[in-house]
Amino acid sequence: MQQSVDRHPIKPADSPWSQRMAASALARYSLSDGEWGYRDGLLFFGILRLWDKTGDKLLWRNLASYVDRHVDPSGTIDNHNAEQYNLDQINPGKLLFPLYRATGREQYRKAIWSLRDQLREHPRTHEGGFWHKQVYPSQMWLDGIYMASPFFAEFAATFDEPAAYDDVVLQVTAIERHTREPRSGLLYHAWDESRRQRWAHPVTGCSPHFWSRGMGWFAMALVDVLDHLPQDLPARGELVAILERTASAVGRVQDKTTGLWWQVLDQADRPGNYLEASGSCMFVYSIGKAVRKGYLDESWLPVAARGFKGVVDHLVTVSERGTVELNGICASAGLGGEPYRDGSYEYYVGERVATNDLHGTGAFILAALEMESAALHASGVQHPSDAARGAVPAS
Repeated sequence: MQQSVDRHPIKPADSPWSQRMAASALARYSLSDGEWGYRDGLLFFGILRLWDKTGDKLLWRNLASYVDRHVDPSGTIDNHNAEQYNLDQINPGKLLFPLYRATGREQYRKAIWSLRDQLREHPRTHEGGFWHKQVYPSQMWLDGIYMASPFFAEFAATFDEPAAYDDVVLQVTAIERHTREPRSGLLYHAWDESRRQRWAHPVTGCSPHFWSRGMGWFAMALVDVLDHLPQDLPARGELVAILERTASAVGRVQDKTTGLWWQVLDQADRPGNYLEASGSCMFVYSIGKAVRKGYLDESWLPVAARGFKGVVDHLVTVSERGTVELNGICASAGLGGEPYRDGSYEYYVGERVATNDLHGTGAFILAALEMESAALHASGVQHPSDAARGAVPAS
């Protein structure tokens, strides 16, 4: 079995940043070390979107190699245990749809349906919000909206399940209602309906801080879900309004000097806080895409552009062999578990900071694509829409 993806030659310095990072990330990626997980799914979603733009056959082969490494011919996903009810395992499922559309293979359809069946039985809060995981009872996390909702919305569109659109809207609106802090508009990382977790506020149930990547996951979920909701769905406008509120809150805490965003969003001057790469790239992607799609007006584009320039100027380095390295990435952050993560300020700024972690490199590719699209638009060059696809290689 193939142990590594096909290598792209490292791109020259005058190539677009999206292509340079994709080639660099694939040069570092090992199929044998990868997993059916949300980090890998984020990277290969970036690869998919770059293929949409370029039609590069090698990108398609690498995407198929990743999926086929984890989905066997019977449609069984090697790391998917539905009874764990883990939303993180849903996210890579978005990669199955283009492969199924292109090939019609049953293995992809069956894998898609296995993830849909998990959501059918997934435990929920009393109002219907998905628990983040079975091991995190009664808890909704911002992360989980990205992990499941874009997949769920695309499933509804692909397999004609209109009732699922309402379920997707419920997930988004419920967590925004429970986690949004009225004064700042920022969203707390998570909400515990039971108020039993030590990190949960005894009245609101919210965790105590605004985590950059948590809000980044949520913002990306909004713009990606809207790709699949029918134009005439009454609740579509409600999600656009949530996107506008989210962007406004995020825009207010953008660092004025660098254009980046802080690990703990509203604590810029507090010792230990740092300018974090993955959340910054996610905000650039979300705002840039929202402008391109018409959800936000063009006055927002400079916010995304400053953010991307900040990432490139302050967090990107290039190795001697030409690979693009992304620094300043929070390697991981969560709540509860063992050892217990208490959601304190000290916890968020104390987690390991990494270089080239997939949380960041995948988001960077997506952010770069949006900024490159905006530059093409500004120059009057026609750019393929999201609906456009490169020619699918024969398989």
